[in-house]
Amino acid sequence: MRRLFIIRHGNTFASSAEACRIGSRTDIPLVESGHAQAERLGTWIAQQSFPIHQLFSSPLLRARQTAAAIAAATGHGLDGTRDWLGEIDHGPDEGRPEADVLARIGAQALAEWEERGIAPDGWIVDAEARIAAWRAFFAQAAEGADLLVTSNGAARFALLALGLPPRKLRTGAFGELAIGPDGAVTLVRWDERP
Repeated sequence: MRRLFIIRHGNTFASSAEACRIGSRTDIPLVESGHAQAERLGTWIAQQSFPIHQLFSSPLLRARQTAAAIAAATGHGLDGTRDWLGEIDHGPDEGRPEADVLARIGAQALAEWEERGIAPDGWIVDAEARIAAWRAFFAQAAEGADLLVTSNGAARFALLALGLPPRKLRTGAFGELAIGPDGAVTLVRWDERP
């Protein structure tokens, strides 16, 4: 049995900060609470009985910092970065407060993104390439657990690749997929925080 853990990076904003739409153009570090989330993820993973096969990360700093905490806790170093784990490009909405984004694109467009993975006008999302990359990764022959540190915008394509509706992955949370000997992929759990 192969297991995949899809892990979202820790917080990049303090709880008192205004929520903004941050994507691939903004390479910001974790804040203090984000480092704590990364350490909790690492501690939890280190306590599990599965052997770690691979640890990959998005190229963005927030994901690499989260992966570094997991590597430190488990003793399994980062095996590299993958572009398809990177965040999407929010185009004209990059860095803008969520209220402004909603005012520009409208509630229906945001719902289409959240519920069906259809990007709003102006966002740059290579959906077909991302879904193909997830499916190719699912098809690799391996045993043990693969850990993939990514972002919310990228994680949703793992579910879309399985024909499932996208779901939010909170910061510091993970989803788990299981791949059986016949290659069938099943969703075990989603959006769990240690």
